[in-house]
Amino acid sequence: MADVTVRYFAAAAEAADREQETLAFDSAATLGDLHDRLLASYGEPMARVLRSGSFLIDGTVSTDRSRSVGTAVDVLPQFAGG
Repeated sequence: MADVTVRYFAAAAEAADREQETLAFDSAATLGDLHDRLLASYGEPMARVLRSGSFLIDGTVSTDRSRSVGTAVDVLPQFAGG
C-alpha cells in the first residue's frame, strides 16, 4: 500500500473542496493513477482543472502518466500571468 499526500491549489482546491488529502494506492502510484483517481472522485470540475493545469512532483512539473508520484504531489491550475 502506498500513501500519497495530494495538495490542491486555487481552482483545484475548489474542485476537490479541500486543500489537501492523503490517498492510498495498492502499489507505487503513477501520475496516470492519480489523474484517473481525481477524475473519478471529483468529476467535471476537476477535469477542467486538469485539462489546463499541471502536477508538481519533487519540484518538477510533469505530465508523464508513467512517472511515479512518490509520497507527495501538488495539483496546480493554470495561473494567469500579467
